[in-house]
Amino acid sequence: MDDRVEHAVDDFAPLAKFHAPEIIFGDGALTEIGSAAARLGARRPLLVSDPGVAEAGWAEEALDHLRREGLEPVLWTGVSPNPKDAEIEHGFERYRESGADIIVGVGGGSVIDAAKGIAILAGNGGRILDYEGVDEVTHPIPPTIMAPSTAGTGADVSQFCVVSDPERRIKITILGRALVPDISITDPRLLTTMPTDLAAATGLDALSHGVEAYVSLAHNPLSDLHALNSVRLVDGNLLKSIESPTFAAPKAAMAQASLEAGMAFSNAILGATHAMSHQVGGLVDAPHGVVNAVLLSHVIRFNAMGSPERYRPLAEVFGISESRAPVEQMALALSSYIRSLADQVGVPRGLAELGITHSDIAQLTESTLHDACLTTNPRQADAADLKRLFVAAM
Repeated sequence: MDDRVEHAVDDFAPLAKFHAPEIIFGDGALTEIGSAAARLGARRPLLVSDPGVAEAGWAEEALDHLRREGLEPVLWTGVSPNPKDAEIEHGFERYRESGADIIVGVGGGSVIDAAKGIAILAGNGGRILDYEGVDEVTHPIPPTIMAPSTAGTGADVSQFCVVSDPERRIKITILGRALVPDISITDPRLLTTMPTDLAAATGLDALSHGVEAYVSLAHNPLSDLHALNSVRLVDGNLLKSIESPTFAAPKAAMAQASLEAGMAFSNAILGATHAMSHQVGGLVDAPHGVVNAVLLSHVIRFNAMGSPERYRPLAEVFGISESRAPVEQMALALSSYIRSLADQVGVPRGLAELGITHSDIAQLTESTLHDACLTTNPRQADAADLKRLFVAAM
């Protein structure tokens, strides 16, 4: 055997699964939404969107493409940021009463999570909060098509669904192969109508996905490729996409970053940043990407004290490339760089600016311990560790 081949075989992971939908990517991709729905056997698709996306014209364009295929779509826009359990259940009632047969989501992560939640109830019944955890969705769900209007969440390709529970003031995570959409349609045109603050928040969300997926205990060679490239794309294009929102190239690059980061974390899962962020978002209804950006640098510093090795390739992507530097030093430099990037796009420096108080930390710590994302963090974190992280991030 060739020495190079033998070395590659030796280094390769023994087994890796990689879940991904059919992907349609590029300018004008939204025009394919009608034919995609028809291929899935649709006659009466439920189009899930939100008022902002509808006002921007994207929901109506999607409806036009669906109608051109002879379909009879039904529009539902009752989604708010960080979708609530009651909203999803109202959306399911709309699905059921209208006689819809597939679910199409056009919007940001909140829209796509809501669309997935509706699909879960359509195939499994009950209340959406009943499905918290891993592989609790046991019956098939209707076909799904997702078209993101933001560049960051990766929900259009992932096996995650995140739902807010206002009564307990937490977010729950639903995770399972059934939630990977059948078809993902990424059209960078949709990103041109994002407000600047949303572009910043979702871009940093993509960055946190790439970083956490790369260092996750569940990473594999396939997820690694997408994680590193997503980080590279964000570093090179986030600021450009905000400074020149109508310039096509940075928007396309950020759309690809979101897509690749989504595929990476869907398969490698995430870490403490997201486990903590879900709880903060549930408590104060803050933008998910902003909370991630506040927490990420602190979590990197924590992880670097116990498992810093995989942060070196990430640091090198950002141009932090001192080959003789201790790996811990590289990880700390990466943490500082990411915080600097967050500063440049106007992210708050602490949780207090988002409305969190020190009296909230006990509740946040307790709920974080139950988040599925914590299990794949590269360094084990107990309640005392999480409490210190929350205090440091204040």
